[in-house]
Amino acid sequence: MIAAEFRRRRKQLLRMMGPNSIAIIPAAAECVRNRDVHYPFRQDSDFFYLTGFPEPEAVAVLIPGRKHGEYVLFCRERDETRELWDGLRAGQSGAVEEYAADDSFPIGDLDDILPGLLENQTRVFYAMGCNSELDKRLADWVNRLRGSSRAGVSAPVEFLALDHFLHDMRLYKSRFEIKHMRTAAKISAQAHRRLMQACRPGMTEYGLEAEFVHECAMRGARFQAYTPIVGGGNNACILHYTENQAQLQAGDMVLIDAGCEYACYASDITRTFPVSGKFSLAQQALYELVLAAQEAAIRKVQPGNHWNEPHQEAVRVITKGLIRLGILKGTAAKLMRQEAYKTYYMHRTGHWLGMDVHDVGDYKVDGEWRLLEPGMVMTVEPGLYIPLRSKGVARRWWGIGIRIEDDVLVTKEGNEVLSADAPKQVAEIEALMAGGGA
Repeated sequence: MIAAEFRRRRKQLLRMMGPNSIAIIPAAAECVRNRDVHYPFRQDSDFFYLTGFPEPEAVAVLIPGRKHGEYVLFCRERDETRELWDGLRAGQSGAVEEYAADDSFPIGDLDDILPGLLENQTRVFYAMGCNSELDKRLADWVNRLRGSSRAGVSAPVEFLALDHFLHDMRLYKSRFEIKHMRTAAKISAQAHRRLMQACRPGMTEYGLEAEFVHECAMRGARFQAYTPIVGGGNNACILHYTENQAQLQAGDMVLIDAGCEYACYASDITRTFPVSGKFSLAQQALYELVLAAQEAAIRKVQPGNHWNEPHQEAVRVITKGLIRLGILKGTAAKLMRQEAYKTYYMHRTGHWLGMDVHDVGDYKVDGEWRLLEPGMVMTVEPGLYIPLRSKGVARRWWGIGIRIEDDVLVTKEGNEVLSADAPKQVAEIEALMAGGGA
């Protein structure tokens, strides 16, 4: 099943490429953290999407119609000494037998073999500018072929951005991908539940972060899709706050934006709740406004609606709500034209979600907002942020930052909230934090 999924993707791209073409896709590089310590290796999403191959120092080559196989994988050779230190390698036999390559060569032979694969191809599909070393080598290979023109060898004359084609493919999730994304969202949702149950005044933000990471790892998701945001009190008003060092105070809210990665697919969930387990009147009023905006925006996630409709709906609800609470003054229509809401809600309502937490795919096509279609997955995440000492705002609203975020799949009938297991209704949250379940 897994091999068939990757094969299906390659076949789709090969059809899009057409004859007399070649695609070159490099793996991610290992990154040094300090001296001889590396960051945990995470494969490049485009490379993994097409190959499922988990190792660094690899290059995938796709050549429609090649007699000896359309999928060639260059990778490291087996090496007993290095494997003793660093772990097993697939090698050339594993590339073919385990990862379904039609042909495989040592990565050290790339400069000798790849120029021959480029010979007499018209078009090269390649993501220029993403790998400077390979950019230079590709230019050298093409120049070498141009120098052999009198020997009857032709060099490619057309270079196309591979990501333009590949990222459009990645925008539409298959059943295989949706299964993994459901799992990632369910694991993260359970971790958010755990934090609601564990949270107490006096805990640290990093203590909650540790609880989240532990819960995800114990459920099979060892890595996070991004650095968790755990902001208590006024820290919740910093959109990308990741210091996570402060102590949580009674009477404050805490905002947790965190999601695990499962099988190379991201989840992205935000929940905001009271540190002491009970919303104050001001906190509840702002929270229920954000929740109403989110629920209205989710209803706009429908096939045939355009990308910006959920955002427009969230803005409408938030603007009217801020007028009702006395935080904004004026008519809703005028305030929306002036974008007055941006003082308190300065980001957009969502983004694509997939192998990357901010996933690939154009938001506009030919200058128009993209229409939503089944298989697309997006986040819906309105928020309100009123920092301490906000001018012209009553003191009772100060230091409150709220964001509510869910992962939403566009379906044929409407939508599916993949992260629905994470409580977000006031009564649910308070019951769970009081030990009554939800």
